[in-house]
Amino acid sequence: MSDSGCGPPEGMNEQERRILIIALALNLAMAIIGGIAGWIAQSTGLLADALDMLSDATAYAIGLLAIGRTARFKSNAAYLSGSLLFLLGAAVLVEVGRRVALGAEPVSGWMIGTALLSLIVNLTVLRLLAPLRSGEVHLRATWVFTRADVVANVGVILAGVLVLWLRSPYPDFVIGALIGLYVIKEAAEILLDTRADARKPSQDGSKSELNRNDE
Repeated sequence: MSDSGCGPPEGMNEQERRILIIALALNLAMAIIGGIAGWIAQSTGLLADALDMLSDATAYAIGLLAIGRTARFKSNAAYLSGSLLFLLGAAVLVEVGRRVALGAEPVSGWMIGTALLSLIVNLTVLRLLAPLRSGEVHLRATWVFTRADVVANVGVILAGVLVLWLRSPYPDFVIGALIGLYVIKEAAEILLDTRADARKPSQDGSKSELNRNDE
């Protein structure tokens, strides 16, 4: 069921759809590439980054489904995205702990090269998403996701340099853990933003549809 009378114009919906489709394709491709590279390189940082991009692809897919839907659907979509991101961050921390316990030998060349490619992709996606940054809550969530990816990419590149310089796997473990914690922070930001958006009064002074349905 679509919003009637108060939703964005159809032209904006088409723009959102086009941007999210491109972002979805790019993130899904890099999630696969990064996952394979992370497995080959035995890098928790790359695996965390790849899982983060897979979560982003999921968020973009949810965003596509939310276009033209009700305010309640969009709020629920953003809440689902934030919840998935939170679970991802926790899974990354568990994987870091497992690799610290079992040992790993991350390959710095794979880390730096793959993270550089991911950074280029994410900066491109971030630029595409810029018009949606001040949009509805489910669209703001996609922008936050991609901003987190850029930070993670830079961290993996730095960790790769340190692994090469120090001949130690611990910079990779550290960046993997930091990415996990940062992802959890971004998830909390999305969930809080969703909650705040649900409590905002609508343009006619009434409560949001989500709030009304909860009463």
